Amino acid sequence: MLKGLKNIGHVLYRIWFYVLVAIPIFLFFPLLLLTTLSERTYKEFFWLARNFWARPILYGMGCFPKVRYEQQLEKGRSYMLVANHTSMLDIMLMLIVSKNPFVFVGKKELVKIPVFGFFYKRVCIMVDREDVKSRTGVYRRAQRRLDQGLSICIFPEAGVPDEEVVLGDFKDGAFKMAIAHKIPLVPITFYDNKKRFSFTFLSGSPGRVRAKVHPFFETGLLSEEDKGTLREEVRGLILTELTT
Repeated sequence: MLKGLKNIGHVLYRIWFYVLVAIPIFLFFPLLLLTTLSERTYKEFFWLARNFWARPILYGMGCFPKVRYEQQLEKGRSYMLVANHTSMLDIMLMLIVSKNPFVFVGKKELVKIPVFGFFYKRVCIMVDREDVKSRTGVYRRAQRRLDQGLSICIFPEAGVPDEEVVLGDFKDGAFKMAIAHKIPLVPITFYDNKKRFSFTFLSGSPGRVRAKVHPFFETGLLSEEDKGTLREEVRGLILTELTT
């Protein structure tokens, strides 16, 4: 009986999440649409997404963000943002973490999500991991966005690991791109998102969602041959945070 009630609560919590995702999109649809018609208005779209989408979702779910900065992001500077990825809340929390407008690099499959996918394909850099041409094109599109003064965000696990896995292996893309474009790499740890709203359907609960922005890794003196070392240093940093 108790387990059944708990499962009903989890189902309602999931439904409420999707309601919260959809409501701001419908309410602000004209503004959101106008700000996605041109890349020149992306910063306005980002502001709307950060303040009228991400915040209402997190607070509406009872997931109150707390971000600690060991180094501050400088206004007007471009960065490569990377974090562990175990929850759909990761997208919202990343929008809270960075006031600097950034563009997500993500898998093309997300365009299939109703409502969310409509805007996702207009403002994100999509990649088909099975297509070499698509992966190569990401660098060109990222450079254009960096030239516009934006940052880039990649979840380097490139997929969500099993629930039992604390931190999956990292792919090279984010590190190779940071080195190629000579931008600082910003490691970020999300501590609570898996507990609050994991990809396991019958799970989740309200509570604090903490994030820490670690000291940046400068890439100006690095070459492509250093990407593996950089990747493992960043992964080791985040793994230590999650296990201590």
